[in-house]
Amino acid sequence: MTKVGFIGLGTMGRPMALHLLAAGYKLFLQDAGSIASELIAAGGTPCNSAKEVTEQADAVIIMVPDTPHVEAVLFGKNGVAEGLSKGKIVVDMSSISPLATKEFAKRIEALGADYLDAPVSGGEVGAKAASLTIMVGGPERAFNTMKGVFDKMGKNVNRVGANGDGQTTKVANQIIVALTIEAVGEALLFASKAGADPALVRQALMGGFASSRILEVHGERMVDRNFDPGFRIELHQKDLNLALEGARSLGISLPSTALAQQLFNACVAQGGRAWDHSAMVRALEVAASYQIAGK
Repeated sequence: MTKVGFIGLGTMGRPMALHLLAAGYKLFLQDAGSIASELIAAGGTPCNSAKEVTEQADAVIIMVPDTPHVEAVLFGKNGVAEGLSKGKIVVDMSSISPLATKEFAKRIEALGADYLDAPVSGGEVGAKAASLTIMVGGPERAFNTMKGVFDKMGKNVNRVGANGDGQTTKVANQIIVALTIEAVGEALLFASKAGADPALVRQALMGGFASSRILEVHGERMVDRNFDPGFRIELHQKDLNLALEGARSLGISLPSTALAQQLFNACVAQGGRAWDHSAMVRALEVAASYQIAGK
């Protein structure tokens, strides 16, 4: 496979597409906004619609913010569905509803194409470094066909099951990430308020059982007071909404997930919709009337 479509060229999609261009894939590009000049300079072909992208590519990757955006790209006027022919592959790498994903997959398969849901974890840093974790749901034959493409964008690529299972895995990932950010925030807030140097506390904890990627990266953000977005709070809120909606449909309780969502809500109330999700600690700091002593 050499001809790939890429729809959605924002914070995540742009570097992902650049990696594919660097690997020699012929890319057909479409975005709601203007396409970055660096993508065109690297050999990408701009298209006027998702339909046009799909007609020219063997596989189409979608990387847009939320469930309604994916639905519009797939089934809206001049959408992917209108350009499909038998044997093509549609890959949604957005993070959206698992239930909607299953429905989208059925509609695409009825048109003779395969569908993969392949959400990612790793944020902008991972997209730029081609080190994303990619969680794939869908037919094994389509996964095997796309594996080489995925490998150019990520380091940990796994098929986890049928359509919808990739999105379910991503929701589970976001639960763990949110709760770990909250735990790291509480720990560093406690240490700083108690008079310890939070940077040294973090460094010491990195060598023990509490060590985690969140403590390494987001703990440093908290200490350095660097909340420029790698992954915006509003996007993590969207993912936790999926978790809580899913919990209601499954008849289970996710109390800590609900708490994490409320802390994000508190950040948004402070104007932090676009803060990095590590800034959840700011909600804890407001409740404590104390800010972690940064550098």
